[in-house]
Amino acid sequence: MAGHSRPKDGVASLAYDPAIHHAGMAFWVYILASKPGGTLYIGVTRDIVRRVFEHRTDVVKGFTRRYGVKKLVYFEQHDTAIAAIQREKNIKHWSREWKIDLIVSMNPDWRDLYDDISH
Repeated sequence: MAGHSRPKDGVASLAYDPAIHHAGMAFWVYILASKPGGTLYIGVTRDIVRRVFEHRTDVVKGFTRRYGVKKLVYFEQHDTAIAAIQREKNIKHWSREWKIDLIVSMNPDWRDLYDDISH
């Protein structure tokens, strides 16, 4: 998986790679939250900046709009649609505790990461 590395402490670190994003070569799995520890939404997209913007501005009708789930708290980059879709499905079947552990492994403060990727 591009942008993924494991430091010596074993904690995953994921990096947004604008070169890959702008070249249109990446697929993304992302998690949005309503607040730290709040309602979660897991999605997959080819264009993470556009898709998260749509969630944030209520363009997307449905779950995220209804529950105010707009804060990008986790994302990971994949080289193929198949890999990203499979990862999304896997995460969706995890327990809530595992999902929270995944978020905290990248983003312990539950910071909104949208500004990090939208430049």
